[in-house]
Amino acid sequence: MPDAAPTPVVTVFLRHRGNVLLLRRSDDVGAYPGRWGAVTGHVEDDDPPASALQTIEEETGLRDTDVRPQRQGAAFTVEDDDHGTHWRVHPFLFDVDTRSIQTNWETEEVEWASPTALLRRDTVPDLWTSYRRVAPSILGVTNDTTHGSAYLSIRALEVLRDRAGMLAHSEASTIEDARGRLVGTAHRLLDARPSMAAMGNRLHRAMHASLPELPPDAVETNAHEAIQNALAADAAAAETAAAQVGGAHVLTLSRSGTVLSALQAADPSPTVSVAVSGPEEEGVGVAEHLAEAGLDVTLLPDAAVAHRLREGTIDAVLVGADTIQSSGAVVNKAGTYGAALAARRAEVPVYAACAVDKISVDDDTSDESAPDRTVYDGSSDVAVWSPRFDTTPPALITGGLLTDRGTLEADELNTVTEELAKLRTWT
Repeated sequence: MPDAAPTPVVTVFLRHRGNVLLLRRSDDVGAYPGRWGAVTGHVEDDDPPASALQTIEEETGLRDTDVRPQRQGAAFTVEDDDHGTHWRVHPFLFDVDTRSIQTNWETEEVEWASPTALLRRDTVPDLWTSYRRVAPSILGVTNDTTHGSAYLSIRALEVLRDRAGMLAHSEASTIEDARGRLVGTAHRLLDARPSMAAMGNRLHRAMHASLPELPPDAVETNAHEAIQNALAADAAAAETAAAQVGGAHVLTLSRSGTVLSALQAADPSPTVSVAVSGPEEEGVGVAEHLAEAGLDVTLLPDAAVAHRLREGTIDAVLVGADTIQSSGAVVNKAGTYGAALAARRAEVPVYAACAVDKISVDDDTSDESAPDRTVYDGSSDVAVWSPRFDTTPPALITGGLLTDRGTLEADELNTVTEELAKLRTWT
């Protein structure tokens, strides 16, 4: 084992649409020529996060404005006795919106691939360990209170895909044991956020496609395909919504990736009023994002939503959906029901935009609540009631459901729920 202190390095995974960027090192590099790796560089000034951004720019041409930090994993030591070196690896994960990069002399070949491809490649030492330290996890999916169900459904599919890839690659267990572990992972994911129909439907779809034997390699392939199909469905729903609200003055609340994409894609660009969406104020980030994209945006407190609608300047209310019940009722961030009531009084149409995967088969929506401290952190004996979601009756969704299959009418929901129910037969 080498006696010198380990060399600190960053290993950065760039993620785009469920794939990560893999780089095959050129023959000109001093360490591990010809092997596959991620974006890698030395830590400068004892500052791993800054070094990660600097390395991204040096090796891909992407600047800090092009990447979104998602996770910094715990550092670990890699001992390479064969080369007489050891490394202190600081793993990072960033999301990017583009695959257009410019590599330098250190890279011979690039590929955007499923992270599980690392299990079958000749990589730099412990690259899979680096990825696992920043990869989505069941705990992360369970505890995420920032993102919507479309985003979390993709993360859940990534967890399923990665687990299936590991089991398919492992030689330490029998086929029956591997299948049992994989089924257990699927059920733990299903139990993580039972109120999120999109997560359940998309996990069920990946498992159902792998019947009858549910071999890990098939689940790995089908889960990765389900990620691509889910992203395409979310994009198609956004296109349907964009066509509806072009040039309008739209009021929205909370954070919905589908709504955000729709507002950015609408032509002509809409004017947008965004409720702060307490207690966690995710509407603030939405407003900032839209303003940076060049839209005319106004941020308002939740208590002012009804007043804003009464003014007569709003043309439409557009919200996302955590779940669509089979009746057509919309389960979404608390405040949606009040906005819909005020919109009906103001004769403003209300639209809910989402992929049909968000339609619930059993309408079992749990009563999730925000942590009490986000509402009141004082010392008085004050009870706190802070539901995360509320349910808006179908009669108040006056504009309709804007989905990847166009605008759905209430009588079309039964057909969709029957289709989604069949996906559960794998269990």
